[in-house]
Amino acid sequence: MPCDTTNDFIVTLSCPDQIGIVATISGALAQHDCTIVESQQYADPDTRQFFMRVRFSSAEPLAVEEMRERLAGAVGSFEMTWQLHDATRPMRVVVMVSKQGHVLNHLLFRYRTGQLPVEIVAVVSNHTTWEKEVRWHGIDFHYLPVTADTKDDAERRVLALMDETGAEALVLARYMQILSDDMCRAVHGRAINIHHSLLPSFKGARPYEQAHRRGVKVIGATAHYVTAELDEGPIIEQDFRRVDHRSSATELAGLGQDLEARALAGALRAHAEHRVVLNGVKTVVFD
Repeated sequence: MPCDTTNDFIVTLSCPDQIGIVATISGALAQHDCTIVESQQYADPDTRQFFMRVRFSSAEPLAVEEMRERLAGAVGSFEMTWQLHDATRPMRVVVMVSKQGHVLNHLLFRYRTGQLPVEIVAVVSNHTTWEKEVRWHGIDFHYLPVTADTKDDAERRVLALMDETGAEALVLARYMQILSDDMCRAVHGRAINIHHSLLPSFKGARPYEQAHRRGVKVIGATAHYVTAELDEGPIIEQDFRRVDHRSSATELAGLGQDLEARALAGALRAHAEHRVVLNGVKTVVFD
């Protein structure tokens, strides 16, 4: 079968900062009859790394593999880590959830109404709470109960499901199981989790009661990449709201759930639009 072709591409890259990177990339695109649609770059003075995202169009429709071959020579001399994407293709994702459905339902609504540039190919859960809702949206639901004895097998099945469906990202929409170190390594840079606070505060159970006891003035949520270090992954998106002494723990929880849903959706959008580049333990997120 012929490869899918497109005129619209996105290239993201990072490398040690040095003179001539922008000129080289721009020149290579011009050489191959490509027009730059938008371009952003950032040089980190702390890590001395350079980051760039360019969306461009080609004069003729090409497969991503062919365009990658055309650009490979230009990036080879800069020790670049780079990726090329079809800008017109929604990113395929698998979502994992447990019993709390506020984040999942927010994602399903935004996906169904075309507000997220993704295709949710499957939802995996260790409970059946949201099976009917997921299937109503026409999405495959996979029930994978997790115990100490079945955890490794469940994780292998999730990775196999990602391979089978061509999923490029794994989204933990309040999935209340800790992924193993092996699983974290397997999905490095492509698994997004939501945490119920502005990291690194209020870890563990009943975070909004902890916040209420401490008399917080701001509550928030943090979406970040999954790493083996629990809730320490590179941050993609955060959202917050000011509160005061009149807010009960129940009210804080309600506000917090809305923030969790918004933060994770924002992080997923940025990831799916290839606007996030890893920078060690943090990220560069282009507008």
